[in-house]
Amino acid sequence: MTRLRRGLSTVVGCCLAVLVLLSGLGDRRAEALSSSDGHIDVAVIEHLRIQVPRQDRQAWLDAERGSWEPWLAQQPGFLGRDLLWDPNSEEGTLLIRWSSRDAWKAIPVEEVEAVQQRFESLAREATGQSEGNPFPLVFEGELLPA
Repeated sequence: MTRLRRGLSTVVGCCLAVLVLLSGLGDRRAEALSSSDGHIDVAVIEHLRIQVPRQDRQAWLDAERGSWEPWLAQQPGFLGRDLLWDPNSEEGTLLIRWSSRDAWKAIPVEEVEAVQQRFESLAREATGQSEGNPFPLVFEGELLPA
């Protein structure tokens, strides 16, 4: 029964997160969905889930602010992101909005890896972990607005 409750909580949490995300896109969403010639260019949402133990939640948020947040703000096509945390599964969900899949995928892998290394370094420092990634990736995918 606990397992069912946990699974249902995760599904409901993800659905609520997507609803909040889509309702908060406002004018930037309209810009991402239409071009000057009236053609619809659907925005894409990068969807990530990572392990974030309860005691390290603030360390995760601080590492995000010191690495991904400033870097993403400089990327062409970046529209914004939401960081959510599920206390039942102790997972962080990241919903990163892009103006197009092409803009997102045009970012060189080497740049992404460098920012990830910075994130992991800050996370290790904050959690006291000596090696590895304190917040491993659980899921990676993409979502399209309906």
